[in-house]
Amino acid sequence: MKKGIFGTVVTVVVVSALLVLSIVFGSAALSAAQIQTLKILLIVCGCSVAYCFVVGELTQNFSQMDKLWSILPIAYVWIVAIRNGCDLRTLVYALIVTAWGIRLTVNFARKGAYRLKFWTGEEDYRWSIVRQNPIFRHKFAWTLFDLFFISLYQNALVLAITLPALACMGSNAPFGVWDILGTVFAVGFLALETVADEYQWNFHKTKKALLRDGGTPETLKKPYDLGFNTTGPWSRMRHPNYLGEQGIWLSLYLLAVGAGAAHGIFHWTMAGPLLLVLLFMGSSKLGEKISSGKYPRYRDYIAQVYKYLPLKKFDPDQR
Repeated sequence: MKKGIFGTVVTVVVVSALLVLSIVFGSAALSAAQIQTLKILLIVCGCSVAYCFVVGELTQNFSQMDKLWSILPIAYVWIVAIRNGCDLRTLVYALIVTAWGIRLTVNFARKGAYRLKFWTGEEDYRWSIVRQNPIFRHKFAWTLFDLFFISLYQNALVLAITLPALACMGSNAPFGVWDILGTVFAVGFLALETVADEYQWNFHKTKKALLRDGGTPETLKKPYDLGFNTTGPWSRMRHPNYLGEQGIWLSLYLLAVGAGAAHGIFHWTMAGPLLLVLLFMGSSKLGEKISSGKYPRYRDYIAQVYKYLPLKKFDPDQR
């Protein structure tokens, strides 16, 4: 417990320090072309905020933003790339984000998130758990949460993580070392996230099939008897998919550094990827709290395996 609290505090302090540095040292000056492009992006974002809130409230399905999370960034970066003449840097940026978005959309679709009636589909199970918090026992409190966090903040964050592409606009700097590093790291993290999600999908698909065939959670063969996935990269990291997700956007920020937009390595568009780190810190804690309540051995898993560092392998016989 103490180790987890210490890690959380350190993460918050480091991310906060980087946020301050990115704002202090990062020039906020934009060219006319960047300002016009940003206006277009803000209009798209505003329309998405309105859609997510209105449809979420009308249908009581609060995963409207979850469905758009993997789609909007593709639109944002291609708007930037096209308005910048699809130069090599913004084109590479857009292609990587497109590959990321297709992968995430397919992964979410096979979980039942999308329907022909686009406002329906499976809601993320975590929202129903969050709604059980006593603070939301009054409907008005949840409506405010839906407006300001689910609809407004998450839409703003999705736009913010793509803004390093905007910082690349108009750059005459050649595609260099920073760009190559950012591209290689982003592709590597995308591969990690893809592999992790496949292992997660296959594990739970097999577990459900075994249960349908008459098995019980206690009598399933290993490793399905644990209830949670410890196969592939999940045997060495508790959240390899989250690591991949954060790593992709932090890596793509390096293209803004390569474009010469940053003062050293600091630019105000760093704020988006850094805020994503804080979001996943909260999301991982919520997920682990839920899993600890569902699976008796999950606390052993937390004790043995690091969240993002693949230094230890889970041993189900060790308690």
